[in-house]
Amino acid sequence: MTSGTPSIPGPSPQQAEVAYADSHCHLNYEGLAGQTEEVLRRMAQAGVRRALNVCTTLEEADQVLAIVRPHDHLVASVGIHPDYEAVGREASVEELVRRGADPKIAAIGETGLDYFRLKGDLDWQRERFRVHIRAARTLGKPLIIHTRDAPEDTLRIMREEKAHEVGGVMHCFTESWDVAQQAMALNFFISLSGIVTFKNAAQVHDVAEKMPIDRLMIETDSPFLAPVPHRGKTNEPAWVVHVAQRIADLKGLPLQTVARATMANFERFASVA
Repeated sequence: MTSGTPSIPGPSPQQAEVAYADSHCHLNYEGLAGQTEEVLRRMAQAGVRRALNVCTTLEEADQVLAIVRPHDHLVASVGIHPDYEAVGREASVEELVRRGADPKIAAIGETGLDYFRLKGDLDWQRERFRVHIRAARTLGKPLIIHTRDAPEDTLRIMREEKAHEVGGVMHCFTESWDVAQQAMALNFFISLSGIVTFKNAAQVHDVAEKMPIDRLMIETDSPFLAPVPHRGKTNEPAWVVHVAQRIADLKGLPLQTVARATMANFERFASVA
């Protein structure tokens, strides 16, 4: 860890053999903001050794990066979430490339398409998605893709813009197994969140059961989507352990196997840091 950073205790002896990576969290969001050292301490105690702090607007990009910069085990992204039509300013390829060149920036995004929350003329959303893919390809860094109720257009634009050249991750995945297979064919990992612990998430359970473990990542999307047994509370990276445990149960695998594989996949994804 960088000199001057407060010491974070390591995992307990019983956790020492299992290490996890939270591939998607928002440490600057309400509920976690201003609590970085406490959050990192609980991460360490749970055996969560890596995390990716994800950017959703250019206005928060400096703050997102500042949180991770002192910590060797944290990395960040830069991008504009597809839900935000009225952003302070739109991203250009050039600005994303400039910001994304920082060595602590592991990925571009989150980006993508969301037809669930927004309706009407969404050409602006599709163009924003294309800009992010072009920036990622220029940088040679992976993408973090959010897709909800827009699988056909998401995959089409990924193909048209050659997203497979950099690959990335389909974050908080809730689409079908067929969509997962098409995304994997485009060089993307599939990341499952606390939704996989929800009783009625049958489609996510199906994907978890069928996923090849070398294409799987896990995340909290904290402070949202707290997993069972913490559902309804403010989520945090330490609780990614519950995501791994539920996947292990669904796949009939030891927890250590899921933890080891998803950590290795995260390291491949975030290889810049």
